[in-house]
Amino acid sequence: MTTNAATRLIRPPGVYAPQGDTALLLECLARERIEPGVRSLDLCTGTGILALAAARRGAEATAADISGAAVAAARCNARLHHCRVRVLRGDLTEPVTGERFGLVTVNPPYVPAAAPEGPARGACRAWDAGPDGRLLLDRICRAVPAVLAPSGVLLVVQSSLSGVPATLAALRRAGLRAGVAARRTQPFGPVMTERAAWFERRGLVAPGTTSEVLVVVRAVRDPAARMPAAMPGSRDREAA
Repeated sequence: MTTNAATRLIRPPGVYAPQGDTALLLECLARERIEPGVRSLDLCTGTGILALAAARRGAEATAADISGAAVAAARCNARLHHCRVRVLRGDLTEPVTGERFGLVTVNPPYVPAAAPEGPARGACRAWDAGPDGRLLLDRICRAVPAVLAPSGVLLVVQSSLSGVPATLAALRRAGLRAGVAARRTQPFGPVMTERAAWFERRGLVAPGTTSEVLVVVRAVRDPAARMPAAMPGSRDREAA
């Protein structure tokens, strides 16, 4: 499934519209070998487009989001595209505690924002992620290793502004083999453009910067590694 399919997605107000980060993650997903029946999990699912792509490749797909609107949209889109997807509501991995997956995809909020905590509601909940952009990323790095099966793969997309080295280091500390699978430079969108001067003051970008680098981090659980205990889920996003 490509982002062209987004024109055929149901997306109520407050549910994240697939964009450049979605497209890059879909491209990385397309390169993964997916055996028929492998269990996949898409966190921060929004419209469910990544879960649909995995299901079309033969995965036994699960999607999760904290937003009721996103959960409803993902369920409707699964029906619209004739895909079997289990859609759950809850904080990151909380709804699947004790389960294991061969593939996990995540497109979380990662845009640095002045507020120290993520918003509880509204469209900005889809992208605001604290002053360093890592409110959700750090939680993902802690929670996802516990639901990865041996040899399981995590694909997570983020901006270069939100600390790619920190993501790699956290996943490696959790026992995963982590590296950058893809990069793409894209112009700032409306939200990033509005915050460009603040990014400069924070030292997140050089003066005059008008673009960001999107990065997909790929991490793999060593099949011989000891499985970590399940950790409590972290707050997922209300996709916008």
